[in-house]
Amino acid sequence: MNEVVIRRRKACPIDSPNFEELSQNETAGVDYRILLRQAKAEFAIVAPHGGGIEPGTSEIADAIAGEEFSLYDLEALKSSGNHDLHITATRFDEPMCLTVIGRSKIVVTIHGEHSEADGEGVFVGGLNHILGTSLGAALKDAGFDIRKHPDPKLQGLEPKNLCNCGTSTKGVQFELSRSVRQGMFSSLSREGRKHTTARFGAFVEAVRSVLVEQTASLTSNASG
Repeated sequence: MNEVVIRRRKACPIDSPNFEELSQNETAGVDYRILLRQAKAEFAIVAPHGGGIEPGTSEIADAIAGEEFSLYDLEALKSSGNHDLHITATRFDEPMCLTVIGRSKIVVTIHGEHSEADGEGVFVGGLNHILGTSLGAALKDAGFDIRKHPDPKLQGLEPKNLCNCGTSTKGVQFELSRSVRQGMFSSLSREGRKHTTARFGAFVEAVRSVLVEQTASLTSNASG
C-alpha cells in the first residue's frame, strides 16, 4: 500500500467545502493520510471519510479491495475533531482520488451513518441499481438488514457523487449505521478497529463475492 503525504497547516471548520481548504488547514501525515492502490480497472473501492471521521470505513474498504480492486482511503488521524476533515461526497475533489476513480469503470463508496436511530441498517444507494440490488441480496443472505436511506441526500443519486464518477457514471454507495460498524470490531476506537469480528468477515465476503463475479462478467464482455 502506498502512503501519500502532502504537508500543510491547521484549523478547518466543520465539514470542509473541498480538499484545497482541508489541505490548507490540516497537516498530512499528522491529521490525515491518504492510502491508495491502483489495481484492475473494473472497480475502485473508496472510503472518503475514513479513520476517525466515520470509524470502520477505512478497514472495511481495504478488506473489500484486497489485491483485486483499486483502493482509495482518506484516513483522519486526529485524537478529536476528525469531522473537520469531512468533505461531502458531491464536493470530494482530492486529486489522487479523482485519478483513481477516473481510471475505474465502477466506484463503490463506503460511508458510515452516525445516527443511533438507524439500528442495524445497511443502506444501499448510487445510480447503479442493478449492481446495488445484487450486493443488497448477497448481504441480506449474509444476515444484514438492507434498506434504502430515508434521506434523499444520503442515497448517492447525484451525478457528481463520488460513487457515480467512474467511467460508467453509475456506482454504488454504502451507508453503514454505527451499530452495524460496531458489530464488526471489538470497538470503534483506533485500537478496537484492529480486531475484527465474524460480522466484518461476512460483510466483506458478501460484497467481494459479487464484485469478483461482476469482474469476470465485465472482462468477458470486453473480450467478446
